[in-house]
Amino acid sequence: MPAERNREFEALLEHLKTSRGFDFTGYKRSSMMRRVTKRMSELPQIKTYGAYQDYLEVHPEEFTPLFNTILINVTGFFRDPVAWEFLAKNVIPKIIKSKQAGEPIRVCSVGCASGEEAYSVAMLLADALGDKGFRNRVKIYATDVDGEALTQARRGMYPDKAVAQVPDKLRKKFLDTHIRGHAVMDGDLRRCVIFGRHDLVQDAPISRLDLLVCRNTLMYFNSETQSRILARFHFALNDGGFLFLGKSEMLLTHSDLFNTVNLKHRMFSKATKTNLRDRLLVLAQAGDTDASNYLGRQVRLREVAFDTVPVAQLVVDLNGRIMLASAEARQMFGVTANDIGRPLQDLELSYRPAELRSMIQQVYAEHKAAVAANVKWSGPDRSTRFFDVQVAPLQDNGDRPLGVAISFFDVTRGQNLQETLQHSNEELETTNEELQSTNEELETTNEELQSTNEELETTNEELQSTNEELETMNEELQSTNEELETTNDELQLRTDEVNRTNSFLHAVLSSLKGGVAVLDRRLNVMAWNARAEDLWGLRADEVRGQSIFGLETGLPIEQLRNTLKACLEGKIHEEEKLLEAVNRRGKKIQCRVTCKAFDTAPDNPGVVVFMEEVI
Repeated sequence: MPAERNREFEALLEHLKTSRGFDFTGYKRSSMMRRVTKRMSELPQIKTYGAYQDYLEVHPEEFTPLFNTILINVTGFFRDPVAWEFLAKNVIPKIIKSKQAGEPIRVCSVGCASGEEAYSVAMLLADALGDKGFRNRVKIYATDVDGEALTQARRGMYPDKAVAQVPDKLRKKFLDTHIRGHAVMDGDLRRCVIFGRHDLVQDAPISRLDLLVCRNTLMYFNSETQSRILARFHFALNDGGFLFLGKSEMLLTHSDLFNTVNLKHRMFSKATKTNLRDRLLVLAQAGDTDASNYLGRQVRLREVAFDTVPVAQLVVDLNGRIMLASAEARQMFGVTANDIGRPLQDLELSYRPAELRSMIQQVYAEHKAAVAANVKWSGPDRSTRFFDVQVAPLQDNGDRPLGVAISFFDVTRGQNLQETLQHSNEELETTNEELQSTNEELETTNEELQSTNEELETTNEELQSTNEELETMNEELQSTNEELETTNDELQLRTDEVNRTNSFLHAVLSSLKGGVAVLDRRLNVMAWNARAEDLWGLRADEVRGQSIFGLETGLPIEQLRNTLKACLEGKIHEEEKLLEAVNRRGKKIQCRVTCKAFDTAPDNPGVVVFMEEVI
């Protein structure tokens, strides 16, 4: 059942992509399933994802509430105020200082929802540059995939409660007069903020940016999609441009693209890629096909050139896996295509003809090449050969280790001339063997430490993932709480309105000189004014809800049965009768009774009975 449920969910995501252009396949599955299930729960007849897809095909209007549920538009002005203060005091001055006089400043706020964060950046820049400088130099692009949220953002109108987080200085300067409990952004400020729909997963980024704000948006995507989006962010920023993330997001796995400015406040700067290969790698990560093809051709050329080297060579990465093996190495040591990608320690080559693992550890520790000279090796044809084995570090431009290159230089010819000398060095060989044993023990200890370190890294990643899930659930709970507050406010307004209406009706009925009884369609008493109480001696709370014919009054009500029935059936609108009656004091009186049907309630008939003593 879980496998079938997952297949139905993936089919639903593909339907959303093909029918409406929303690609949610890069979002975290747990969050997506939770949001879609929440929407399905509001349609009791829908129990499976397959049934919900059928429902969408028949009811296209359902796409709007579904997207509103998936796209959690939880935002606010200056959310996480300490981080915004850091932006205002440390980042914006650097951006302004790096620009020549009059040079434009470009900012983008992605996942802007209803626009609060885009306007927050705008207020800080306008405050720093002044009104004229801001209007002439600043362009702020605010994007989101939710069209309704963008429409609200363009209006620039927010409830008083929403703008409470805006500092007093900025609120007085950039928020106009309140309109019906809402504050309106300054017109010049709104004109400098351009709102538009933009899908981070599919659309090309806005380029030449000095500041890119993306707060608590990346956490909704899986790691692969995050990598592609961050590569696009790198491409979009100018050299030295800044990336401002939310407190739930990190760049630990993308440190080659961005430098840390302040990890606590999630502020990063673009890491400049100076050579062609690095720039092509970034473009390929961002989805550039031409760059990927060029890199593919370059990699193939390197592989062919590597194969033609007349020396047996291997390339091993930081994880100890074989990445490349030259044709000479494959032929000499029996390395097959299936061995590429396997751990070196799983192959006989790792310890024969030389103990390569300890040499690799030595290279990483000392950051220089290690050489094992005159290593004896017996080939498959039982011939004995000797090699100088060199393990050299491979480093990128930043001196960061990438792996090692292992080369086997054939020195058999020279070694044959030294055989006599070798026999005299047996005692030295014994010492070397003891050292080799010590090195093997050290290698085992290092492997255990490495295993422990990997377990700690895995635990850290799981904790980070859990934190992101908790942040997402918190956003959802906050959204639900705001919806409940809005509903409660509406119910309070309706209750107040009903109370005012009842007070008004009571005042009207009390002001009439004659007795009034309001009857519903079953001729049960709905209202009974004070004059009616005085005439017949029955209180309103005693008669309300009772049939008029069941009341013990001195009024011969049976004589009105036909008249009341005719009013309910619409045969007559109003009729007056003079009846002999006995009031609450036992005095006989003449009572003028007027029965009148409701004028404005054809779907809810009733009768008003006016009773007045004739003197």
